[in-house]
Amino acid sequence: MPSGSTTPSRGKSVAIALALVFAGGFSGSAFAQSKAPSVIDIEAGAAWQDRNDVQSPNDGTGTRFGLDRVTGSGPFFAPRLQFTTGIAPKHELRFVVAPLGIKGSGSFDQPVRFEGRNFAAGGVDAKYRFDSYRATWRYTFHDSAGWTWKVGATGKIRDAEITLTQGGTTTTRSNTGFVPLVHLYGERRLGKDARLTFEADALASSRGRAFDLSARYVRDFNQQVSGFVGVRMLDGGTSGSTSYNFARFNYLTVGLQYRL
Repeated sequence: MPSGSTTPSRGKSVAIALALVFAGGFSGSAFAQSKAPSVIDIEAGAAWQDRNDVQSPNDGTGTRFGLDRVTGSGPFFAPRLQFTTGIAPKHELRFVVAPLGIKGSGSFDQPVRFEGRNFAAGGVDAKYRFDSYRATWRYTFHDSAGWTWKVGATGKIRDAEITLTQGGTTTTRSNTGFVPLVHLYGERRLGKDARLTFEADALASSRGRAFDLSARYVRDFNQQVSGFVGVRMLDGGTSGSTSYNFARFNYLTVGLQYRL
């Protein structure tokens, strides 16, 4: 997933819809409620590659190949740090730092041309990096005894890189860019001290897609500290004239939440 894009018209429509929700959230009796607490999430994940297809350039001169066949399927260590804080009744900000880096040695079963360089069939070293930095605004539109639902918008900066090395030949494809996403959060309470949570940052267009979907079981140890276990799926990519890359990673996660 070294790059991603969305169509301007779709992004504009999403921004307008979210702006209306944001404006409505500040009206009426919302200010009679208290702000959400600040929470730090520390997550450790084991990630497996389900696919990682690469071609660069994507104009007929590059060769499409499976990077996961070179590096292996994993697992790979994938940490994540998240900070969420209430800024007004029903309104929160969320910040995420999610690095992902893998490397491995394997072989090509055919000659490969990547970024203008030729690689022979045989042994090759590969590195893949997909670091994600996100800022989210979200609004609580439903809060009952059993369920809480929040919707919002995420701005994501992705910093990605693919490097191939064979003998004295090394070449890199890097890409840094901004991707707007729609955010959704759901929480199902399971008694006083436990809950299930669901979280998504996602958007798709004719040129590509980006999905980060997670589910957790959370258990409160006390008023400040909680632990969780969960699963995550990271899927997406883009297809343009300069490059083609679609990847999917499946995670098992474990971590702690600390309420400030």
